[in-house]
Amino acid sequence: MKVIEPSTADEYQRYYTLRWKILRAPWNQPRGSEQDELEQTSHHLMVIENDHDVIAVGRLHFNNIREAQLRYMAVDAAQQRRGAGTLILKALESKAAELGAACIVLEAREHALRFYRKQGYQLEGPGHVLFNTIPHIKMRKNIVL
Repeated sequence: MKVIEPSTADEYQRYYTLRWKILRAPWNQPRGSEQDELEQTSHHLMVIENDHDVIAVGRLHFNNIREAQLRYMAVDAAQQRRGAGTLILKALESKAAELGAACIVLEAREHALRFYRKQGYQLEGPGHVLFNTIPHIKMRKNIVL
Protein backbone atom coordinates (compact mmCIF):
# COMPACT_ATOMS: atom_id res chain seq x y z
CA MET A 1 0.00 0.00 0.00
CA LYS A 2 1.20 3.48 -0.78
CA VAL A 3 -0.27 6.97 -0.72
CA ILE A 4 -0.25 9.06 -3.88
CA GLU A 5 -1.82 12.27 -5.07
CA PRO A 6 -3.90 11.66 -8.18
CA SER A 7 -2.37 13.47 -11.14
CA THR A 8 -3.75 11.94 -14.32
CA ALA A 9 -7.31 11.84 -15.64
CA ASP A 10 -7.37 8.06 -15.09
CA GLU A 11 -6.19 8.40 -11.47
CA TYR A 12 -8.82 11.06 -10.76
CA GLN A 13 -11.50 8.88 -12.35
CA ARG A 14 -10.56 5.94 -10.11
CA TYR A 15 -10.35 8.27 -7.08
CA TYR A 16 -13.86 9.68 -7.65
CA THR A 17 -15.25 6.25 -8.50
CA LEU A 18 -14.30 4.92 -5.07
CA ARG A 19 -15.72 8.03 -3.37
CA TRP A 20 -19.01 7.54 -5.21
CA LYS A 21 -19.10 3.76 -4.66
CA ILE A 22 -18.66 4.01 -0.87
CA LEU A 23 -20.22 7.36 0.02
CA ARG A 24 -23.02 7.87 -2.50
CA ALA A 25 -24.05 4.73 -4.43
CA PRO A 26 -25.54 2.92 -1.39
CA TRP A 27 -28.07 5.79 -1.13
CA ASN A 28 -28.86 5.76 -4.85
CA GLN A 29 -27.11 9.07 -5.44
CA PRO A 30 -26.03 9.85 -9.01
CA ARG A 31 -22.46 9.98 -10.28
CA GLY A 32 -21.15 13.49 -9.71
CA SER A 33 -22.77 13.78 -6.28
CA GLU A 34 -19.43 12.74 -4.76
CA GLN A 35 -17.94 16.08 -5.81
CA ASP A 36 -18.52 19.67 -4.72
CA GLU A 37 -17.42 23.21 -5.50
CA LEU A 38 -14.15 22.88 -3.55
CA GLU A 39 -12.57 20.10 -5.62
CA GLN A 40 -10.24 22.41 -7.58
CA THR A 41 -8.82 24.08 -4.46
CA SER A 42 -8.49 20.93 -2.34
CA HIS A 43 -5.74 18.39 -1.78
CA HIS A 44 -6.64 14.85 -2.84
CA LEU A 45 -4.85 11.70 -1.70
CA MET A 46 -5.46 8.03 -2.32
CA VAL A 47 -4.04 4.74 -1.17
CA ILE A 48 -3.23 2.34 -3.96
CA GLU A 49 -2.28 -1.31 -3.93
CA ASN A 50 -0.57 -3.27 -6.69
CA ASP A 51 0.38 0.10 -8.26
CA HIS A 52 -3.15 0.52 -9.59
CA ASP A 53 -6.02 -0.51 -7.29
CA VAL A 54 -7.48 2.43 -5.36
CA ILE A 55 -8.42 1.19 -1.91
CA ALA A 56 -8.81 4.43 0.10
CA VAL A 57 -9.35 8.12 -0.63
CA GLY A 58 -9.63 11.38 1.24
CA ARG A 59 -9.68 15.12 0.67
CA LEU A 60 -8.28 18.09 2.57
CA HIS A 61 -9.31 21.71 2.19
CA PHE A 62 -8.94 24.80 4.34
CA ASN A 63 -11.83 26.63 5.98
CA ASN A 64 -9.45 29.43 6.96
CA ILE A 65 -5.72 29.93 7.23
CA ARG A 66 -5.37 27.74 10.37
CA GLU A 67 -8.29 25.29 10.12
CA ALA A 68 -8.14 22.36 7.72
CA GLN A 69 -11.10 20.09 7.04
CA LEU A 70 -11.14 16.45 6.00
CA ARG A 71 -13.94 15.26 3.74
CA TYR A 72 -14.88 12.29 1.60
CA MET A 73 -12.83 9.73 3.50
CA ALA A 74 -13.62 6.30 2.09
CA VAL A 75 -12.05 2.84 2.23
CA ASP A 76 -13.10 0.06 -0.11
CA ALA A 77 -15.30 -2.34 1.87
CA ALA A 78 -13.11 -5.35 1.05
CA GLN A 79 -10.03 -3.48 2.30
CA GLN A 80 -11.32 -2.22 5.65
CA ARG A 81 -9.41 -3.07 8.83
CA ARG A 82 -6.14 -3.50 6.92
CA GLY A 83 -4.63 -0.08 7.76
CA ALA A 84 -5.59 1.86 4.62
CA GLY A 85 -7.86 4.24 6.56
CA THR A 86 -5.14 5.06 9.07
CA LEU A 87 -2.60 5.45 6.26
CA ILE A 88 -4.73 7.96 4.33
CA LEU A 89 -5.69 9.84 7.50
CA LYS A 90 -2.06 10.23 8.61
CA ALA A 91 -1.06 11.40 5.12
CA LEU A 92 -3.83 14.01 5.10
CA GLU A 93 -2.88 15.17 8.60
CA SER A 94 0.75 15.52 7.50
CA LYS A 95 -0.34 17.57 4.49
CA ALA A 96 -2.44 19.82 6.74
CA ALA A 97 0.50 20.36 9.10
CA GLU A 98 2.87 21.00 6.19
CA LEU A 99 0.48 23.69 4.94
CA GLY A 100 0.28 25.40 8.34
CA ALA A 101 -2.97 24.13 9.86
CA ALA A 102 -3.31 24.41 13.64
CA CYS A 103 -6.29 22.06 13.75
CA ILE A 104 -8.28 19.66 11.60
CA VAL A 105 -12.05 19.36 11.67
CA LEU A 106 -14.31 16.77 10.12
CA GLU A 107 -17.85 15.47 10.26
CA ALA A 108 -17.92 11.72 10.80
CA ARG A 109 -20.67 9.22 10.24
CA GLU A 110 -21.61 7.47 13.47
CA HIS A 111 -20.02 4.15 12.47
CA ALA A 112 -16.64 5.89 12.04
CA LEU A 113 -16.54 7.66 15.43
CA ARG A 114 -14.45 4.99 17.12
CA PHE A 115 -11.86 5.11 14.34
CA TYR A 116 -11.45 8.90 14.58
CA ARG A 117 -11.44 8.93 18.38
CA LYS A 118 -8.68 6.33 18.31
CA GLN A 119 -6.71 8.72 16.05
CA GLY A 120 -7.02 11.58 18.57
CA TYR A 121 -10.12 13.40 17.30
CA GLN A 122 -12.51 14.79 19.89
CA LEU A 123 -16.27 15.10 19.67
CA GLU A 124 -17.61 18.63 19.24
CA GLY A 125 -21.31 18.04 18.72
CA PRO A 126 -23.88 17.20 16.10
CA GLY A 127 -23.14 17.85 12.45
CA HIS A 128 -25.26 17.78 9.34
CA VAL A 129 -27.64 14.99 8.33
CA LEU A 130 -26.85 13.71 4.84
CA PHE A 131 -29.76 12.68 2.61
CA ASN A 132 -32.08 13.19 5.61
CA THR A 133 -30.92 9.82 6.98
CA ILE A 134 -27.17 9.82 7.78
CA PRO A 135 -26.28 11.82 10.90
CA HIS A 136 -22.77 13.18 11.21
CA ILE A 137 -20.84 14.26 14.30
CA LYS A 138 -18.42 17.20 14.30
CA MET A 139 -14.91 16.32 15.46
CA ARG A 140 -11.65 18.22 15.92
CA LYS A 141 -7.98 17.48 16.42
CA ASN A 142 -5.32 20.04 17.25
CA ILE A 143 -2.07 19.66 15.36
CA VAL A 144 1.01 19.67 17.53
CA LEU A 145 3.53 21.94 15.86
